[in-house]
Amino acid sequence: MASQQQTQKFIDDVRLICLEDTRYPLESYLFVREGLDHTLKIMKRNSHGASGHVSGQELLNGIRDYSLKEFGPMTKSVLNEWGIKVCEDFGHIVFNLVNKGVLGRTQSDTIEDFKKGFSFD
Repeated sequence: MASQQQTQKFIDDVRLICLEDTRYPLESYLFVREGLDHTLKIMKRNSHGASGHVSGQELLNGIRDYSLKEFGPMTKSVLNEWGIKVCEDFGHIVFNLVNKGVLGRTQSDTIEDFKKGFSFD
């Protein structure tokens, strides 16, 4: 779990991102961060000694699981309210965080990893 200081730094970084890219509100970035934490917990539970790196597809699976737990049948409505209509929107959020230095990536990570996601329907 992140400290209060780390959380505030994340929020400050995201506010700067939101000034540059107005497609997604602060809440969408917070949700993706929570979805990443959820995904890492699942990966740690399922695989001892996990590397800590999450692929786009792994993150999408974790976000889908997390969003259904958090919002149930309202998931699509909540995500749409935040401007997230397709899985590639999660990729744009992630890569905005990567470009700001908030998240890391490997050479093989691309926005295309998020195009092969799932239907929100």
